Amino acid sequence: MPVEFGSSLALVEITGERGEIVAPDWLARAEPVHRQLRDHLPADYAGRLATVFANGARMSVAVAGEAVRGLAVWRLVENTYEGRRLYVDDLVTDAAQRSRGVGKFLLAQLEARARALDCDVLALDSGTQRTSAHRFYFREGLAIPAFCFRKTLK
Repeated sequence: MPVEFGSSLALVEITGERGEIVAPDWLARAEPVHRQLRDHLPADYAGRLATVFANGARMSVAVAGEAVRGLAVWRLVENTYEGRRLYVDDLVTDAAQRSRGVGKFLLAQLEARARALDCDVLALDSGTQRTSAHRFYFREGLAIPAFCFRKTLK
């Protein structure tokens, strides 16, 4: 059930508290938007996401009427250098809806959730090629505190 926030957008929770999918129809509607960011997701989108959710991730979608305008996949992480963080795996706005407030709406909802969950930090990673997204993140008060190093194993 969508939760209205006084604008043309509403937030729909795809997952419950234990990571179970509570809105499968909305998950299906979110897939084309999610693939705009993660085009490598397997054909069994719902199955892959169910596995991700079972491992701690949660998903929220921004909707206008029956249309998904954007989505966030997020999780709580406890670590030694930041404490409790709300980490955003994926934050994507439908390309046709960019610069219309969808990302700002989702980021505000994530920040409110992080505060309600007593998080010390709201964090996300963004590919170096996503310069438009970086301008948005800077505008919204996010900073780059570290480099992320990784070695691909598969």
